[in-house]
Amino acid sequence: MNIHEYQAKEVFRKFCIPVPNGCVALSSNEVLSATKKLKPGTLVVKAQIHAGGRGKAGGVKLAKSENEVLKFAKDMLGSTLITHQTGLGGQKVRKIYIEEASDIEKEYYLSLVIDPRSSRPTFIFSLEGGVDIEEVAKNHPSKITTIHIDPASGFESFHGRKLGFDLGLEPKKVNKIISIAKNVYNAFINTDASQIEINPLIETKSGDFIALDAKINLDDNALYRHSDLKELRDYDEEVPEEIEASKYGLSYIKMDGNIGCMVNGAGLAMATMDIIKYYGAEPANFLDVGGGASRETVTEAFKIILSDKKVKGILVNIFGGIMRCDIIASGIVEAAKEMSINVPLVVRLSGTNFEKGKEILQDSGLNIVAADELDEAAQKIVNIIKI
Repeated sequence: MNIHEYQAKEVFRKFCIPVPNGCVALSSNEVLSATKKLKPGTLVVKAQIHAGGRGKAGGVKLAKSENEVLKFAKDMLGSTLITHQTGLGGQKVRKIYIEEASDIEKEYYLSLVIDPRSSRPTFIFSLEGGVDIEEVAKNHPSKITTIHIDPASGFESFHGRKLGFDLGLEPKKVNKIISIAKNVYNAFINTDASQIEINPLIETKSGDFIALDAKINLDDNALYRHSDLKELRDYDEEVPEEIEASKYGLSYIKMDGNIGCMVNGAGLAMATMDIIKYYGAEPANFLDVGGGASRETVTEAFKIILSDKKVKGILVNIFGGIMRCDIIASGIVEAAKEMSINVPLVVRLSGTNFEKGKEILQDSGLNIVAADELDEAAQKIVNIIKI
């Protein structure tokens, strides 16, 4: 689960990670009252969306007066911000964050993520902040250092020293990096985060280190332990179909194609999308109904797929392991009758009781095309769509 910058900074404050003073505003009426809570001087007006690259897209502005704050806020609120992470449709700005400007001497990059290769929390630290870390890795790899943390022993001071000294920082600065890195690690562990990123982490002219930006991704699977963090979810930032799918335990991601996919298992879903593309078409979604799909979940899955007006056909690809194919087939038939599905439907069943499942589909009287192999199923749905 993603959260906004202003929410991430509230989390940072709880874990003693220094951030500038700021206030959030949801309307123009709240802007002036927000600015009065901050120190007079230059303020930064920031659009709050779940995407990076806001500065390059005009979503971050320096305001030297209350009038400028109000103007920038009015321009941003309700506008659509298009960045390299939002896609062409962009993201509507519903909130802004007004923050005291900082006197920047130097910008750094600091993040903590789970490294899938080592299965450990891993710090990434760079002398080049304020830019895409991928570009730094490509053009200036010597300016990046990484360090893995053993979760059994946790963060130790030598980890912080290694981060700083590897890149040649002087001892006074290294000590401050140690303090921030330790607090970032505590925040990471105690919130069950999957990523914490500070870009940039700035050094001010007075020598202080401050998190000028803040990004936190939380592990959805651990939210049951954090009722306070769960409340930070902003449904306006998410695709409506994905929100609806989550209510029924369905993993759904909307895409731009016209062939809807219903599959059980994430790996099988990826393979299904790949083979659709192989035969010259585009998948409309990723949808994993899980291993225990029922008639209700199958029905809801069809509803979600068909809510996308681009969908011209549906490919159902089920491997019967935990769930038997005959039960899945019965669910598909009942759901299809209930919904009166009016687009081509190709179903491929494999695994436990797949022959009985095929019989149920064939005897249903519905216009369902059965297939034995995934390759065959993909070709059939693509050819039907093209015709």
